[in-house]
Amino acid sequence: MRNKPVGVFDSGLGGLTAVRAIRRIMPGQDIIYLGDTARVPYGVRSAEVITRYALANARLLFRYDIKALVVACGTVSATALNALREISPVPVIGVVEPTCAAAIRTTENGRVGLIGTAATVSSGAYERGIAALGGKTKVFSAACPLFVPLVENGRFKRGDIVAETVAEEYLESIRRHEVDTLLLGCTHYPLLTDIIAGFMGPRVKLIDAGEAAAAALAELFPLADGPKNGSERFLVTDDVTSFSRNAEIFLQNPTKGLVERVDIEGI
Repeated sequence: MRNKPVGVFDSGLGGLTAVRAIRRIMPGQDIIYLGDTARVPYGVRSAEVITRYALANARLLFRYDIKALVVACGTVSATALNALREISPVPVIGVVEPTCAAAIRTTENGRVGLIGTAATVSSGAYERGIAALGGKTKVFSAACPLFVPLVENGRFKRGDIVAETVAEEYLESIRRHEVDTLLLGCTHYPLLTDIIAGFMGPRVKLIDAGEAAAAALAELFPLADGPKNGSERFLVTDDVTSFSRNAEIFLQNPTKGLVERVDIEGI
């Protein structure tokens, strides 16, 4: 079990923030990452379609004899986690549950903001998760459908007028509620941290869903981390070159030779 890899998937590049966190917390862990880049974004699709895509992703990763499946996608975690757990022979870790727990630990005024895809926000999963843990904690949510395509196209650096304008429009309603904690309910969003934090101000703490999922994985396998440097393998369903280029920004490491295209149709 110790030598088996962990499988991680997302609709595109965003889940690489979870990979980065796993690598930091569990440096000896082998990781296989699947980015469904041919069908990104998931957040604008129906729950039925999202579930179908998620099950196909999981079945592909099961072929690599993984010991755990990390669903590094807020949309899938909010809509299809139960379906994944029903078919999975290994533990399945989503981002919703650990992120909600982190929110309860962090908030001081009981006012928590949530940003995510349209599917994530409409699912109510974060509200239910926090209600189960936090008593009177209030959640104020906003769908941010343009954030994923901005990140996938490299438009996430501070000073980008388009990204900053979109962020201001999405976040103004959250800021008005005087939240002290903001959940980044999509693993793409941490790449926009500088822009989001700049708008929300220093008093608002940001919770990274990928970081929370990585911490949950480490708790599940506290003795799994060996002395070696863990390996990484990246699978994508579309163009390898563009993924490799952008992935290096996410991971701050080169991915040359580690990325391959896979056919997920019919799985």
